[in-house]
Formats: sequence, structure tokens, C-alpha cells
Amino acid sequence: MLLLQLVLLAIVQGLTEFIPVSSSAHLILPAQLFEGFQDQGTGIDIAAHIGSLGAVMLYFRTEVAGLFRGGADTLRGRATDDQRLLWLLIAGTVPFLIAGAIFAFSGLADAVRSPIVIAWASIGWGIVLWLTDRRPERIDHIPTRFGPATLIGAAQCLALVPGTSRSGITITAARALGYDRTQAARFSMLLSIPTIAASGLFLLFDLFGEGAGTALGPALIVAGLSFGTAYASIAVFLRMTESVSFTPFVLYRIALGVVLLAIFT
Repeated sequence: MLLLQLVLLAIVQGLTEFIPVSSSAHLILPAQLFEGFQDQGTGIDIAAHIGSLGAVMLYFRTEVAGLFRGGADTLRGRATDDQRLLWLLIAGTVPFLIAGAIFAFSGLADAVRSPIVIAWASIGWGIVLWLTDRRPERIDHIPTRFGPATLIGAAQCLALVPGTSRSGITITAARALGYDRTQAARFSMLLSIPTIAASGLFLLFDLFGEGAGTALGPALIVAGLSFGTAYASIAVFLRMTESVSFTPFVLYRIALGVVLLAIFT
């Protein structure tokens, strides 16, 4: 695989994983848009996910430490804030795991890897994000009840269709429920920790099933670049949510969808 493609995939994964523009779509498209680029394979996808996961865990290291304490509190039978956050994230992740298994074993996951699907999902859910982002901001903290946390987490199931964006659809759901932009983005990123971990684990099993390996050098390049760009993306994006609406991302999504439709129809 070309070094240029490895670098591009790593940077794209890091930049797009936590902002509302669909990282999965941006990983699929290079091989279809650029001559000489080939499908990167499962091993490279795993490396990219490991980099992004490391970045979000480092950025939210205080919350991640709290999740481990919450696990210990659960074993001790103690009701604490850390324990509650842990179970809120679990409740928000379970629907995605069920839907992801259905997609994977039914063949739907391969059926929706189409530029046309990506285009319409990018445009359609971008418009929904714009509409919900116009709602008043009523709640200035992340979800503390299981109902909202589960609804926001369940929205991730829609992101199994490339172009929807996991971060975009969870932010959309949170904004629809009245959470402010920053807290919607923060909870989306916290939800990404178990979701990316589960996705990476599935890709690892898939890799073993294929019986194919990935060279250590390319994997390290992808993981390192994905980590660095993802960490910077998280910091910049959260700062943006304090003063800027999600409209720039909506406009990008619509433009991307229109370009893809023009190329592939």
C-alpha cells in the first residue's frame, strides 16, 4: 500500500472520528476516488481505531479513571457517580452492539458501502443535525438519567450506514433532547470509548477469520498519526462548540454528498 494512502487514511480517521461528518465514509471513499489506492484492509482499520481510541481515552483520562472506579464500586455494591456514568455508557452502547451484530452477520454492512448511500446519508442526516441544532439549549450537563442516555446511544445504530456519522447522530439526538452543544459533544465522545473498543474488537476477530496479517510498520504509522490528529480534533472541536454552531459541518456534509452524487450517478 502506498505510504501516501496510509498517511491520508490515518489523518482522515483522526480528524473525522469525533466530529459530525462520518469517519467510516471517509475511510471508504479514498479507494473509490483515487486511482492507485486500494482497500486498506481490516488490519489498517484496527490500527486507525486504536489510535483514535487512545486519543479519546487520554483526553478524557479523568472520566476514564472514574469509569474504572465505577466498575470497582459496582463489584462492591456501592452507588456512586462514577458507577452511574459507567452504567449510563453501557446502557447507551448495548443497542449499538445488537444492531452491529445484525448488520455484520446479515450482510447489510457490505451492502451499504456505496458512495450513493454515503451521499444521501451525509445530506439527509446533515439537514436533521441543522434542524435540531436550532433548538434552545436547556441542559448544561451530560445525561444523568438512563432514558436520555439510552436514546442517545441507540441513535448510534443509524451510524452503521456510512455517511450518517456516529458522532453526528448522537449529537443530533442529544441536541433534540435539549442538551447544549458542548455537553452533547462530550457525551458523544464518552460513548465513543466503548463503541470504538467494541468495533475494534470485532475487526480483530474479522482479521483472524481472514487469516491475513498487517505489517507492523504501516500499522504503527497509522495508529500514531490517527492518535495525534484525533487528540487535536477533540480539543479544537470542543472549543468550537462553545461559540460556533454545527452549521459549518452541515454545509460540508451537503457539499460532500452533492459531489459524490455528481461523480457516481
